[in-house]
Formats: sequence, C-alpha cells, structure tokens
Amino acid sequence: MPEPSRIIADLLAHYDSHRRRLPWRADPGVRPDPYHVWLSEIMLQQTTVQTVIPYFQAFLQRWPRVADLAAAEQDAVMHAWQGLGYYSRARNLLKCARVVVTEHDARFPETEAGLLKLPGIGPYTAAAIAAIAFDQPTMPVDGNIERVTARLHAVETPMPVVKPELRQRAATLIAADRPGDMAQALMDLGATICTPRTPSCGTCPISRDCLARERGIAADLPRKAPKKARPTRHAVFFWLSRGDGAVLFRRRPDKGLRGGMVLPPSTEWRDAEPWPEAETRRHAPEAVGLQPLNGGVSHTFTHFHFQMQVWTGHITDAAAFDGPDDVWCQPDRLDRLALPTVAKKVCRHALSGGTLV
Repeated sequence: MPEPSRIIADLLAHYDSHRRRLPWRADPGVRPDPYHVWLSEIMLQQTTVQTVIPYFQAFLQRWPRVADLAAAEQDAVMHAWQGLGYYSRARNLLKCARVVVTEHDARFPETEAGLLKLPGIGPYTAAAIAAIAFDQPTMPVDGNIERVTARLHAVETPMPVVKPELRQRAATLIAADRPGDMAQALMDLGATICTPRTPSCGTCPISRDCLARERGIAADLPRKAPKKARPTRHAVFFWLSRGDGAVLFRRRPDKGLRGGMVLPPSTEWRDAEPWPEAETRRHAPEAVGLQPLNGGVSHTFTHFHFQMQVWTGHITDAAAFDGPDDVWCQPDRLDRLALPTVAKKVCRHALSGGTLV
C-alpha cells in the first residue's frame, strides 16, 4: 500500500524545487493573500490555468482589493468576465465580495465552515481557500488530485461513483505542517506529470508508491462511466432595430442559464423540434417586417447542443420596449455589453445577413 508519510515528504521536496509560478500563488515564505486565492479558485472552476491568468491579472488591476470588487457594478463585473463562461460564478463573485466586506470587515473567514456560508463557495472551494490561504489541515480534491489519488491506489471503480472514496484517500495526504503546499503540490503533479492521457511516470517523484504504475494501468485511471448523449435544444432569436438603428437586447433573470447576461430576445429554449414559422410569429415581440435569415447558429453548452434561427424586424413603438430588462445598443457598440458567446454568435449572424456561423 502507498505510504502517506513518504509520499508527503517526496512530493513536498519536489514541489519546493519545481512549483509552478502562478500570479495568484505566493512565493515561498510569504503568506498567501486570501483575496487572490479566492478569486483564482472561482475563476479556475471549469477553466484552464492558461485561460484564467490574463483574466485574473485584469481583475486585480481593476479591483486590487476585495473592497474594490464589492463596490463594482454588476454589469462591469459581467463584462470583465466575458469569455470565462459559467456566468453564475461572476454574479456570485460580486455577491461574495459584498458579504465579505459588509459582514466580515473585508476579511475572509479562515475555516471551511465559515467559508461555506459565503455565496458561490462550495465544499471544494472552501477547502482550497482554507488550506492554501490559511494553512488549515484539509485537502481540496479537484480533478488533478482525483486522478493522482486513483492512480496511487489503483482504484478502478469508475467516476463519478468513486469520488467519495477518492476524497477519503486524498485526506490521508494532508501535511500537518504544510497543508496548503501539499494541496498545491498534488495539483501541480496532476497538471504537469500525472496528466490524463500520457502520465510521465519516469519523472514522477512518488512513482515508487504508485500501484497503477506498478500494474501498468496508470493511463487508464481514473475510469469513466460512458458519457450520456447531449440533447439538442432549439430557439429563435429576434434581431429587432428601432429608428436610430439601435438593436434590442434583454437581460436574463439572475437565476438560470446565462443569468444576468444580455441577449437578443428569443423564444423559449426547448428540447422539441425547431420552431415552425407560424408558432414563431405568435411568440415574437411586436415588430414589423419579421423575416427569418438564411442558415442558422449552432453552439454547444456543457449539457446540450443549441440550434438557433435568427429573425430580423423593425420596432416602430420603441417606448413599448423600455422596461428594466430592456437594453438598446448600437451595432457598432456591442463590445460595451456583457455578451455571452452564444449571443455574440447570434449578433455576427444577424450583422452578416445570414451567413452561417
């Protein structure tokens, strides 16, 4: 069986010599800034390190302290978040910053229990902040640590059923005197050596304790259950302009997919067949000259494929579209809006007059 004390010693020694230099990671001997740790962990959810780095640096330049972020407007934060996806993270980021400032005197709680009470912070993120920022004896288990743990112990039960077992096994690798460094050492190992498809077992500092390497199955672990087929949803988006050329957008409710973002108005996003013309006209906003553009727009979300048509038209009574969620924007100023990728595709399709995207 793998020997935890030896693994901890070998991996920390390797980490001290080969740690990744990341903009949110404190230098050796320097206390990590909890704001930096929190911000990076939220951004890194479902996103790669290389993608996050420029966003993290831009956020810090614009909002260097949690109090600065707490004072920001939601639209500004959503706009700065464009391209990172999973926009509920951005909304919760702002909510969390405001709670930290108003209820905790701009200081993050130091315990997992305290961190879990903050908006947008779940068990993994709470453990990561507690370990890395405050050296609490806990082990955050991300995809990298799951993979390393599964291979160390040659655990062949498929994901996601095996997750609780992997968390228990990973907890045996908490370093009492350096829990934050140990967590980051495991993350680095998974990101640079114990990689998903081609693990570099020959350069791994803990290969002598790895049962999967010994059995020749490291590249096969962790095993994954068969993926479910993604369903396809359909919608029609409406590109509606008024007399001065401005185009109508609508802010989506805070809860739900793309919550808080602005998109052109649309029909319901449904799993049934594409919207027929007669039904589309019944669900369209009040406009004249409504006509479908040739072609369509495709986009793939994590859980479904999305097929869209775009209809164009003109609004004669713009005053009827002046509600709190209505946003008018000139086509040459779309970069000022916090548009998700799917909305940008709709805009390009409309502005190109129907060219396939």
